[in-house]
Amino acid sequence: MKSISTAAIIALAAMTASLAPAAAQVPKVLDYPKPDDRSVKATVYNMAWYMGMLRGNDEVDGVMTLEHQASGVIQVAGKPCTLSAYRQSINYFRNGARIQYVCKTADGQTRTAIEVMSGKYAWDEDVVGAEMVPGVGKATPKPALYAERAIRLWASPQGAPKAAAAGGDKTTVAWVNNRAVVTYPIPGVPDAIATATLDKNYLAEKVVVRQGKTMTEFTYGDYKDWNNPLNLIDAVYAGQMTEKKNGVVVRDLKTVVTETGNLYVIMPVPKSVSGGA
Repeated sequence: MKSISTAAIIALAAMTASLAPAAAQVPKVLDYPKPDDRSVKATVYNMAWYMGMLRGNDEVDGVMTLEHQASGVIQVAGKPCTLSAYRQSINYFRNGARIQYVCKTADGQTRTAIEVMSGKYAWDEDVVGAEMVPGVGKATPKPALYAERAIRLWASPQGAPKAAAAGGDKTTVAWVNNRAVVTYPIPGVPDAIATATLDKNYLAEKVVVRQGKTMTEFTYGDYKDWNNPLNLIDAVYAGQMTEKKNGVVVRDLKTVVTETGNLYVIMPVPKSVSGGA
């Protein structure tokens, strides 16, 4: 992990306009938080710092995109489906994510999907970038799935510190058994509130999101630098990830590799999804 330096507090605010229009900048401090500082701003700073997201002399958030590949099992149409390919591409600055997967159910059926969200929209694609070139691919609007996909994004290991920073004065912290518990709103989903329980290194062990009668629980572990061994950049990610919806496991993933070097990741919204907006 990088050496501690005198720094400004998180510049996660550089991306808050894309998270929530009214998001306020996290207040700055002159020095790196002291070990006994249990304030909200110190806790959120530490969440990002220990993830390896803060970069440069000013310790600003330098992770704007993520490429993540995993193995494991997901639930498709209520059935477990064993993955042969799983890739998520995220652009935090643009509030967008694309998940592509191929899996097989116990009865031998192969399932494929490309699940996308960007801004305030959600849709499925039959090819990556469907309809961006006229006549190529089909984008199917999925507005009912927007909240689920936004929650998955902003409760993720990297998404949680970014969303907590964007929460401004709506983000709070409590300390339970000497561990920080951070509560923050999910950007773009007004009735969704996340509660992140951190480990001793300020990494999210569990994030529980409540939205009405729906509870989504994410558990994370085995944090390390999962980037290619030839390009380790000291930005960690969870190696084990489990997602439960109302107590039922819907995704159980193991990280294969990540790329946190800010690749070109976009998910433009097709006109058939935005209604021409």
